[in-house]
Amino acid sequence: MDTLISGLAILAHWDVMVALLIGSIGGVVIGALPGVGPAIAIAILLPATFSFEPIVGLTLLLGIYGSSMYGGAIPAILINTPGTPVNALTTYDGYPMTKRGEGHRAVSLAYTASFFGGVFSILCLIVLSPLLAWIAPHFGSREIFLAAFLGILLVVVAHRGQTFAAGMLAFLGIFLNTVGLEPVKYTKRYTFDQSWLASGFDLIVVVLGLFAISQAFLLLIERDHTPEKAAVSGSMMSGFKELLGIKRIATVSSSLGVLMGMIPGVGEFTAQFLSYTYAQKSSKTPELFGKGSPEGLVASEAANNAVPAAAMIPLLALGIPGEALTAMMLTVFYVHNVIPGPQLFADQLDFVMALYMALILLNVIVLVFLLFSTNLLLRIMQIPTRFLGMMILTLSFIGVYSLRNSATDCVIAMGFGVFGLILKRLNLPIVPIILGIVLGGIMEVKLRTAMAAVKTPLDFVSLPIAAVLFVMILLVLILHLRTLIREHKAKHGPDPIGPDHEHSSQQG
Repeated sequence: MDTLISGLAILAHWDVMVALLIGSIGGVVIGALPGVGPAIAIAILLPATFSFEPIVGLTLLLGIYGSSMYGGAIPAILINTPGTPVNALTTYDGYPMTKRGEGHRAVSLAYTASFFGGVFSILCLIVLSPLLAWIAPHFGSREIFLAAFLGILLVVVAHRGQTFAAGMLAFLGIFLNTVGLEPVKYTKRYTFDQSWLASGFDLIVVVLGLFAISQAFLLLIERDHTPEKAAVSGSMMSGFKELLGIKRIATVSSSLGVLMGMIPGVGEFTAQFLSYTYAQKSSKTPELFGKGSPEGLVASEAANNAVPAAAMIPLLALGIPGEALTAMMLTVFYVHNVIPGPQLFADQLDFVMALYMALILLNVIVLVFLLFSTNLLLRIMQIPTRFLGMMILTLSFIGVYSLRNSATDCVIAMGFGVFGLILKRLNLPIVPIILGIVLGGIMEVKLRTAMAAVKTPLDFVSLPIAAVLFVMILLVLILHLRTLIREHKAKHGPDPIGPDHEHSSQQG
C-alpha cells in the first residue's frame, strides 16, 4: 500500500498529468491518421523528452504508445484503411459492419474492447509486480545476455517468410552499434580515421531516419489523396452492454495479448491472429467472421490493446525491449540515468507503480475523449497525405538537429531515411535494425562482464535461469528449422527420384 501511495505521489504533479493528457489524446489523433503511426510520432518527440523529468517524458511516450491503436480503429472500421498496421485485422469485420449500416455499433464495440484489453493487461502487470520484483534480481550478466540474445532471435524468426532478411538486418543493427568508441577501453572501431564516426551512430538519429524521414519520403512520392469521410451518429455507450455478452472472448483475447506482449519480438500481430482464430473456432456463428462479426472485432481490438502494457515487462524487469517502440523508450531511461532491470524493482518500485497507474489513466482519458469526439477525428483525417509528409519531414529534421546542433546528424538521418524508404518499397522489416542496435549494445557489455566469471563454455549456462534461457534458445532454433523443412516439403513436394520416377525411366 505504501508503494501504491508513493506511486500516486509521483504521478500527482501537473506536468506529469499534462504530459499524459497530451500523449493520450495526441496518440489517438496520430493513430487515426493513416500513414503516420506511433513509431513516427515517438521518434519525432524523443529529442524533446530528454529535457523533461523521466516520469514526464515516459508518460508522454506511453500515452502515444497505448492510445494510438484506439485511433487506428476508426479509419479501419469506417473507411477500410487501418490507421496503424496493427489495426489491419480490424478491417476484416469492422468495415463489413459499416457497409451494412452498423458503423456506429462497430466503432462503439471497438472502443470498449480496446478499453477492456488495455485495463486487463495493466491489472495483470500490477499483480505480477511482486513476482517480477522477486525474479529480476536473479538475473546476472549471463542471464541478461542470453535473454537479449533470445529476444533478438525471436524478433528474427517472427518475420515468417523473411527470416534471412530479418537476420541480416538485425546483424546490421549490431554492427552499427559497434561503430565508434568501444565501451571498455575506448578504442576506435570502424571509424576509418573519420572524426564524424568517432561518436558512432546515435540511436535517435537512426530511428528518426528509418521511421519518420523514410515515411515522409514515402508520403511525398506517392499520389496525394484525402481519405473519404464517413460520419457516425448516436451514443457510443452501447458497446459496453454488448461486450458483456461476449466477455469470454474479450477475456481470452486480452490474456493472449498479455502473454504475447511479454515475449520479445512477438507483439500485436501474433496476439491478434491467435485470439481471432480462437474466437472463430469457439463461436456459434463462425461463418460471419470476415463478413462483419462483432466477436471477431472484439477479439482483434482486445488483443492488440493488451500488448503495450505487457511489452513493458521485459523492458522494466530486464532492460530488454521487445520491439521498436519500447526500444525508443529505453533511451529515455538511459538519458536520465534510470536503468531498467533488477535494481529498478528493488530500489524504485514506486516509480514502476507510477508508470502502471499512468497506463490505467491513459485508457480512461482516451475512452472519455473518444465517446465524444469520433466525428471530430474524422475531420482531422481529411488532411492531405503530402502535407502530412512535409510536416513529418520538417519536424524530423528539427528533432535531429536539436540533439547536438549537428548538420552531420541531419545528413546521416537523411541517409537512413533513404535506406528506410528502400526497405519499405521492398517490403522488408525495419524493426530488426533498431533492436539490433539496442540489444547489441546490451549483449556486448553483459558478455564482457560475464566472461570474467566463466572458465569453460559450460560455466556460461551452469546457473538455473541461464540454463532455462539456453534451452529456450535451442527450442526456438529447432522449432524454426522444423517449420522451414515443412514449408520446403510443402512447396516442392516429395523427392522426384522415387519408385514412380524409376519405373517411368525403365519404360522409356
